[in-house]
Amino acid sequence: MNLWFTRSMEKEEKKEPGTASPLHEFKTAGGSSIKLSKNVLTFFVGAAVVGVLVGYLFSPRGAASGLTTMNSSTGSSGSNAEGSNDLSTFKDTAEGTLQNGGIDGEGQYHLVRPGGDSQNVYLVSSVVDLSKYVGKKIKVWGQTQSAQKAGWLMDVGRVQAL
Repeated sequence: MNLWFTRSMEKEEKKEPGTASPLHEFKTAGGSSIKLSKNVLTFFVGAAVVGVLVGYLFSPRGAASGLTTMNSSTGSSGSNAEGSNDLSTFKDTAEGTLQNGGIDGEGQYHLVRPGGDSQNVYLVSSVVDLSKYVGKKIKVWGQTQSAQKAGWLMDVGRVQAL
């Protein structure tokens, strides 16, 4: 048997019943013991609870996330706009008539603008459902993305029907 295990058994046998210590001893690999008191355990549990509460309080929920929908009755300008109000991220704008289809796998939709196909803006969006605007004249706010085939590829964060 292991020498450490036999010494541990001898200590257990020498203790009298009912004399349990309020501290729990943990044996390390070197044979020394670490005592974990109730205060230390309480501190770690308390720190975990405080961490969860702080995370919940600072997590984005609802309107705090920056995503809102404005309509003609609630919008300040009386326009119908949908998407993010973060215009520092979505600073590029374009106007045109929205049509289905991208170009060679880039974009799901495109804006038809005056000047021919070379002026089209190809669009994707993870924020706004663009399918509601197909065939309508709209203004979009977005972030320009790099593209291989599209002359202008934009990730749309906000859309307004014109």
